[in-house]
Amino acid sequence: MTKLICFDCDSTLSAIEGIDELARLRGPEVGARIEAMTNEAMDGKISVEAVFGRRLQIIEPRREHVAAIGQLYLKTIEPTAKSTIAELVARGWTPVIVSGGFRPVIAPLAAELGIARIEAVDLYFDEAGGYRGFDEAYPTTRSGGKPEVIQRLQRELSPARTVMVGDGASDLEAQPFVDLFVGFGRYVARPKVEAGAQRFIRSLDQLLAFL
Repeated sequence: MTKLICFDCDSTLSAIEGIDELARLRGPEVGARIEAMTNEAMDGKISVEAVFGRRLQIIEPRREHVAAIGQLYLKTIEPTAKSTIAELVARGWTPVIVSGGFRPVIAPLAAELGIARIEAVDLYFDEAGGYRGFDEAYPTTRSGGKPEVIQRLQRELSPARTVMVGDGASDLEAQPFVDLFVGFGRYVARPKVEAGAQRFIRSLDQLLAFL
C-alpha cells in the first residue's frame, strides 16, 4: 500500500516564488507589488483568492515567460530535494506536488525531481503566446484548496499514511487532513507555520529521520 507525501513547490522544492518571478519580468515596480501580495497570502493575512486572479491580471504572463521561469526553478532547486525524494520513493512513498503555482511553470522541476504528478493551476495562452486566463475552478486558487486536493488524492490512492510539506499558511491548512504536517523554513520561516506545524524543518533531507 502506498504512502502519500505532498510537497508545496514554491519556497519549498525551490527557492523561488514563481508568481513573483513572473512579475519581475514585467519590471521592478510590478515585481515589488506582486511580491507583497504573495507574502500577505502566504503569511495568512489575506485569503489566497483575494490575490490569485488579480496578480495574473497585473502580470499577464506570456508563454515565453512561463518557459523562462520554468528554467529558473531548475537553477534554484532545494539542495537536498532530489536525493531526499529518491530515498522516499525507495521507501515506498509516492510524491505529489500540490501547489498554488502553475502546472506548465512547475513541470520542468517536477521532471528533474522524478515527480510524476503535479496538482497545480493551468494557464491558458492564445496562438501568439499571449495570456488568456487560468483555470479559475482549480482548488488551489483559493484558501482551503490544498486540503481539498489532498482529500481527493486520498480517495483515489487510499494511502496508508499522508504527509504534507510546505512553507505557507495554505499548506498549514492541510494539517487536520493528513497524518503529519511538516513546515518548511529554509527560504522563508513564516511564524504562523512554524508555530502551528507538527514538525518544522529547514532542509528537506531532515524528513528522512522521521518518515
